[in-house]
Amino acid sequence: MMRNLFLLLVFLSTNVALSQELRATVSVNYNQVNNGNPQLFKNLEKQVTEFLNNTKWTENEVKDVEKIDCNFFINVTSYGSNNFEATLQVQASRPVFNSTMSSPILNINDKNFVFRFIEFENMIYDANNFTSNLVSVLAFYSNLIIGVEMDSFSKLGGTDYLEVAANIVNVAQSSGFKGWSQAESGNNNRNFLISDMLSNTFEPFRTAMYVYHREGMDKMSENVLKGKEGVAKSLELLSEIQKIRPNSLITRTFFDIKSDEIVSIFSGGPKMNVSQLVETLNKISPLNSQKWNKIR
Repeated sequence: MMRNLFLLLVFLSTNVALSQELRATVSVNYNQVNNGNPQLFKNLEKQVTEFLNNTKWTENEVKDVEKIDCNFFINVTSYGSNNFEATLQVQASRPVFNSTMSSPILNINDKNFVFRFIEFENMIYDANNFTSNLVSVLAFYSNLIIGVEMDSFSKLGGTDYLEVAANIVNVAQSSGFKGWSQAESGNNNRNFLISDMLSNTFEPFRTAMYVYHREGMDKMSENVLKGKEGVAKSLELLSEIQKIRPNSLITRTFFDIKSDEIVSIFSGGPKMNVSQLVETLNKISPLNSQKWNKIR
């Protein structure tokens, strides 16, 4: 309800036509592939776009202005006999209240994207059954996007969709495709990501996403200082995770998308004491220390 009211105020739209939840732009790069008809990759791009934008991911009635802007970049590295090896970058953003700005909420680079694609074959989504790795990966990130976006409007508001994403992981684990199992080396695949998102340990991250956007970014138009204080408060929440799980995937992902925005927020406008903020940022994200030094 809060999200619907918010977006109506932002856009002042009279459009009442209902549509699906995502406004996805899909780009398929196949420069590394020497074989294969270029039209095949264009059809892949077209069918993935239609799948993302035409699938109804929630039970909500969504107006066009409420769609979530997101990007799916598929970089194909190998192709043969309808089998593709690729990487997938997924980005999403949400609007900032009473402004023309948008704020990034997700930027994931998935290096384990292997799938089979046959032109014009129906892509069928069933959250409780594994139909193809292409469909499961796209469905996972679609629900993740919706969950994270809802978290940014309502505290822990995206739980239902994060749980759907977790169920997709559970169903896909037996498929044999990479990216679904915690038994894989490293801790940065889909399984680890969604497990962290739903764990009590990382609840401060989800709360921080809400505080950052609703008490921070969305307050900027009426009171910049209050908005900056809200963003600073959210970063203090993130420091709780650092104490328990330093250099976690979720924390790294957050600063991948937010570091430049944070520097911009605290480098202009009404002055506030930023010494504690900079100290906190250097503890949580030391890899961005050069950026934090720009905050005055």
